[in-house]
Amino acid sequence: MPRLAALFFLLVPGFALAQTPTPVPATTPPDPVVARVDGEPVLLSEVTAMARTLPEELRNAPPQQVYPLIVDQIVTTRAIVAAARRAGLDRDPEVRARIRRAEEQELAQALIAREIASRVDEAAVRARYDREIAARPAEEEVHARHILVPTEAEAREALREVQGGADFAAAASRRSSGPGAREGGDLGFFKRGDLVPAFAEAAFALQPGQVSAAPVQTNFGWHIIRVEERRRAAAPPFEEARDAIRQQMFEGEVNAFVERIRGAAQVERFNLDGGPVRATDTAEPPPPAGPPARGPTPRR
Repeated sequence: MPRLAALFFLLVPGFALAQTPTPVPATTPPDPVVARVDGEPVLLSEVTAMARTLPEELRNAPPQQVYPLIVDQIVTTRAIVAAARRAGLDRDPEVRARIRRAEEQELAQALIAREIASRVDEAAVRARYDREIAARPAEEEVHARHILVPTEAEAREALREVQGGADFAAAASRRSSGPGAREGGDLGFFKRGDLVPAFAEAAFALQPGQVSAAPVQTNFGWHIIRVEERRRAAAPPFEEARDAIRQQMFEGEVNAFVERIRGAAQVERFNLDGGPVRATDTAEPPPPAGPPARGPTPRR
């Protein structure tokens, strides 16, 4: 492994924060000094702690290959930090503010990890899967193509061409401005609730090989739709759904935890000039009516 690889970890701030630490052994092993920088010792425990933040393929590499690179990184970092202190940067207000922000982020992430990790374990993820996905009945899906044009006149012209025997995919590639045009208007499989209602209603009314009898208008334009296949899609296996469920659970737990912490804190707000906040200063605009409608998007 090139020695320059060690610099990767030096030049990527916060890299270790994205990794999942491995459990610390119950017994405390000897902690020898493996290097000194200007008399300051570098302990083996520091090296092993950093090793636990490496990507899995490096964590599994022999220590005699990886540990020297980590020692080099620590030595380089210590030397640079010492030079920065000699230059007085540890007293620079902007640098100290960045250090404070980094400390706050570390503490916040450590608290969240400690509070949330036990709630989003494998058993909890499996229980959510069994409750919300495994027991869900199979949903009908349609595989369709479409030709999307801006006007009804263009849509009717495209429809006449297709009804006259033209290949639908070729016509879509030539005429359509919508998603999947390069693939002959192919949208892949989708469920009824995946797309805007007018498009979904028209598509699910067709059988394989059928083309919509008239153009279908949505807020994206005018569509001619052809259904290729229909199927009933069973729930995905746990192995496929695990990561998405875990992420969803983690986000939900984090949001709830953060709200509890915020609710327990005593917060005072002031205007940007430091003055008191008036009632009119905190008025918020009304929320939007709802999420924007989603148009046909290829789904593979």
